[in-house]
Amino acid sequence: MLTIYPVIAGAGIIISIISAKKKAPFYNYIGILMAMYGGLKSVEFFAPPLPGQVILMYMAMSVFTFIIYFSIREEQFQAFLRPMRTVLADDSKRIPRILIMYILLPVLAGFITYGKVMPKLAPPATARIVHPEPPASITYRGKSINILGIENPLRKDEAAMAVHIEAGKKVYYQNCFYCHGDDLDGNGHFADAFNPRPLPFRGTDTIAQLPEGFVFYRIAKGWTTLPAGSTPWDSSMPSFEHLLTEEEAWQVTLFIYEATGNKPRKM
Repeated sequence: MLTIYPVIAGAGIIISIISAKKKAPFYNYIGILMAMYGGLKSVEFFAPPLPGQVILMYMAMSVFTFIIYFSIREEQFQAFLRPMRTVLADDSKRIPRILIMYILLPVLAGFITYGKVMPKLAPPATARIVHPEPPASITYRGKSINILGIENPLRKDEAAMAVHIEAGKKVYYQNCFYCHGDDLDGNGHFADAFNPRPLPFRGTDTIAQLPEGFVFYRIAKGWTTLPAGSTPWDSSMPSFEHLLTEEEAWQVTLFIYEATGNKPRKM
C-alpha cells in the first residue's frame, strides 16, 4: 500500500505541469494537491512517517491557500470554476454529473468512513521487561565504566552544578526533545511515529525509579545492547556513544532529573 504514494505524487506532478501549460487552473490545483499528499506520505521511505494529524492540517491549509491563489485574478478564477460549472449546470454533462454526485462522492465518503470505523487488527501484547537490569559495566568510547551503583560524577562538582545543568539542557534540545518532547513529557514531534512511544521523564513512575547509571547506560547504548529479558523490544532509542562525550552524557542525565524535579534512585 505504501508504494502507491510515490505514484500519486508523480501523477500529481504530471497533471500539474500539463494543466499549467494548457492554462487549466482547476486541474493544476488538483495536481498540486495530489503531489503534496503523495509527497508527504512518501516521507516514510527515508524518515520517520509524519503524524496523520500533521498531514491533515497541512493539506487543509493547502486546500484553502491554493484556492485563494487561483482566485486572485478574476480571469483565472473564472477558468478555475469553469469545469465545476460545466459538470453541475450543463445539460450535456448529465451523465458525468450523475456519476460524480450520486456514485463517486457517496462511494468516497463511504470508503473514508469505513477506514475510520474499521477495527484495527494488531497482535496481542507480549509481556516484556521495560527497564531491564543494565550490565555490570559498559565501554564508552573504549573506556570501561562500572554501571551498577555508580553515581553521576558531576554531582561532586557542586560549584559548577549550574554550568553542567545548562550544558545538559543544550545537549537535550539538540538531540533528545524531538522524541521525548519540549516539556520532557514524551510528546516530541516524532513521538507518534514510534511504538512504544518515547519515555516521558515527568512524573514519579519513570526515571524517578531509575538510578542515574541506568539512564547513562541507555543514552550510551540505546537499543543496541538490550538483553534478552527485554525482548520482544521495539525501542527506537539510538546510541549516543559516538555523538556525545562522556561528560555530555552525564550532563544531559543531570539536566533530565533537575528539569523534572526527580531525584535518582539509589542502588
